Amino acid sequence: MIDKPGFEQRLTQWRHAFHRHPETGFEEFDTSDEVARILESLGLEVHRGIGGTGLVASLTVGDGQGVIGLRADMDALDITEQAHGRHHASCRPGKMHACGHDGHMAMVLGAAHLLCEQRNFNGTVRFIFQPAEEHGRGAKAMMSDGLFERFPVDAIYGAHNMPGMPAGHIATAAGPIMASEDNFVIRIRGKGTHAARPHMGIDPMVIGAEIVLALQTIVSRNVDPGLPAVISCTEFMTDGIRNAIASNVTIKGDTRSYSPDVQCLLETRMRDISEGICRMHGAVCEFEYTHEFAPTVNWAANTRIAIAAARNVVGEQAVDPEVSPMMISEDFGAFIQKVPGNFVFIGNGSQGQEGATPLHNAGYDFNDAILPIGARYFSEVVRLSLPA
Repeated sequence: MIDKPGFEQRLTQWRHAFHRHPETGFEEFDTSDEVARILESLGLEVHRGIGGTGLVASLTVGDGQGVIGLRADMDALDITEQAHGRHHASCRPGKMHACGHDGHMAMVLGAAHLLCEQRNFNGTVRFIFQPAEEHGRGAKAMMSDGLFERFPVDAIYGAHNMPGMPAGHIATAAGPIMASEDNFVIRIRGKGTHAARPHMGIDPMVIGAEIVLALQTIVSRNVDPGLPAVISCTEFMTDGIRNAIASNVTIKGDTRSYSPDVQCLLETRMRDISEGICRMHGAVCEFEYTHEFAPTVNWAANTRIAIAAARNVVGEQAVDPEVSPMMISEDFGAFIQKVPGNFVFIGNGSQGQEGATPLHNAGYDFNDAILPIGARYFSEVVRLSLPA
């Protein structure tokens, strides 16, 4: 029998310990050690060093052949925490858990605790702790290291806390739920000159400004209006000074979409526009486009299980089974390109309430009240997927 106050206190202690000692992508050495220690204290055998600092532990009950994976991310961000009076604030300058991965780890560890105690399923569950989610590199690293060959699963499930959503509410949907993220770099090689004699040079700032404006026509004039897409130029850098026109401009940014066809269209049109405008002005263009995050596209059958599990834990009124897709990205998408699965959002707190501070904000904190909800949700997914 699970002692409810003791269980909730344990989850909170784990989460606060992770929060005090944040580590960024592929550097989660202490974090991985602590996760392994907790899993081993539950009697589980832990396999370390998968994709760097990743780890997997498995629990088998009965003779069932089904295998379900539960995934948590471990990395923090290079952000200085602004949390006056927060007793569990980061002890590492310039780093903090500003996205709630400390809470995600505690929830999956809580599910491991519940499943080890209750053993109310028939089959195998794998607890997967992933590094470097923020980089969009950790899932690929684990899979390149043989994650699903060494530890095969029939399906994998994940979750992310969501500020602005009522605490403890659970939302998901079949199909696309989060977008891909592609990054681009446009380098314009012009010809610098004195600011008083612009006719002697090739001004890359004017060319860059034309490119930034022209890129905004791609979504409005080339992409089907029924297909979501975003192009954002986020950095504009020059080597010019106050009285000298620059020789070089670099434009950086990212794009978001849900389908490979749209990704291809964005890349092709961006390249054509950037190179064409540079050519028109006599400048040289270098265009780079990289695929960072796969879109997260939930499988229908697994989404039905996730919705049923959520309703069993928080009640039908607190579950949104058709949440609108978001243009944010998550490394979990790479996993469910390879195996079936589902991803849910768990509300961290409505606006004006505890837990509403946005993700990636220096004042953000995970809402401890939702830790047991997440743990019970994950354990219920296993129970429904692998009935005893």
